[in-house]
Amino acid sequence: MKKTSFIVSVLALSSFAFASGKSYEVTISKPSKAGSVQLVPGTYKLKVDGDKATFTDTKHHDFSTSVKVENAPKKFQYTAVDSTETGGTDLVHSITLGGSTTKVEFGE
Repeated sequence: MKKTSFIVSVLALSSFAFASGKSYEVTISKPSKAGSVQLVPGTYKLKVDGDKATFTDTKHHDFSTSVKVENAPKKFQYTAVDSTETGGTDLVHSITLGGSTTKVEFGE
């Protein structure tokens, strides 16, 4: 009985790992604003869940903002950040996620 409960628990936990979705590594080279979040230069994990994007820094701090998700007809080859500089801060307009058809757009 205990062995069966253990196996069921392990299978349930592993299904959560697969359901959690994929994250993408994004490098920000200048102070930036993506949606409502201010980001300092560094490497982040970006995870998109519906209309919410969450940036996680190397110290495991999360920064979330609302986004618009678009799907392209073909997969993007690279993860790329589209931004413009305004007064020493980059304003991130969108991020294309390499290996997927997903483009994440940030409002102002």
